[in-house]
Amino acid sequence: MAAMKKGTKLTDTPKDYMLRVRMDKQTLDMLDKVCENKGLSRSETVRNGIEEMYRRIKK
Repeated sequence: MAAMKKGTKLTDTPKDYMLRVRMDKQTLDMLDKVCENKGLSRSETVRNGIEEMYRRIKK
């Protein structure tokens, strides 16, 4: 077993994949306002948005 780096968070769902996205300034501003309002990171906000969209198509 490889040694964990100091500060590594243990989780049941490791975030092994990184996605790079291009967006315009207006979209980035909207993302940042949502993050600030909800107290979430950009990554958490994007994951929540994907989960919400997925729930909608599964109905």
